[in-house]
Amino acid sequence: MISRRSFCKKAMIAAGGIMIPLAALEVFNPQRLAAEKDGTGKVRWVFLVDIHKCVGCGFCVKACKTENEVPYEANVTRTWVERYVVTKTGKTHIDSPKGARDGFTSQKIDQAHHGLLEVKEEEIAKAFFVPKLCNQCENPACVQVCPVGATYQAADGVVLIDRSWCIGCGYCVMGCPYGVRFFHPVYHVAEKCNFCYHRLAKGMKSACVDACPFGARKIGNIRDPEDPVTKIITTEQVNVLKEEFGTKPQVFYIGLSREVK
Repeated sequence: MISRRSFCKKAMIAAGGIMIPLAALEVFNPQRLAAEKDGTGKVRWVFLVDIHKCVGCGFCVKACKTENEVPYEANVTRTWVERYVVTKTGKTHIDSPKGARDGFTSQKIDQAHHGLLEVKEEEIAKAFFVPKLCNQCENPACVQVCPVGATYQAADGVVLIDRSWCIGCGYCVMGCPYGVRFFHPVYHVAEKCNFCYHRLAKGMKSACVDACPFGARKIGNIRDPEDPVTKIITTEQVNVLKEEFGTKPQVFYIGLSREVK
């Protein structure tokens, strides 16, 4: 018996890459239908990152890998931390060894494929850490390009992936302007942060939020005016990544620098 995943892949090839017929399959996705029906409109999950408080310890990355069954040694992760080092000449160096899983144990910058770069302390104008994760966009590009409805948006705004429906085509990985998606090394399906949705359903916080010892990461309901996260977002200066793409990210940053990509 041919599996649904194999059938969809063959159908895509037979159709010459035309995705419209297969997109109709998403209406039969029971998980998606449940998410749409259960929404009350009273919850919209958002994330708040305070760059001033992040020290690059990597505790959030460790917690995320453990909580969400992403192999510890795999060079992929749902959330990661980038180090930005800006020199007095205006040049910006960025690294994130192993996603910062083990923190930043060396002052040398780990340049991918180019070895370690040493920047002298007197050359540095500023340096800071930036945690990154799925932006749970209001207008998610990944949902738009998924041909089978495996990627969908719940009524509370969180973009989810149904592993049983994902056919591994990679369209969502390519379509995300933030580079947050990857293929799970064990399940071979699309993977990304989902704000630890299973924990939110139980009234708990995301694993990375609980793991951060400095309060650099917070999650809240933007539709609740009394939520501490909502109060910060609506009263303080916050920014989002790549606003120009029009996806309307729902991960907000305090202290975001112009050097951050």
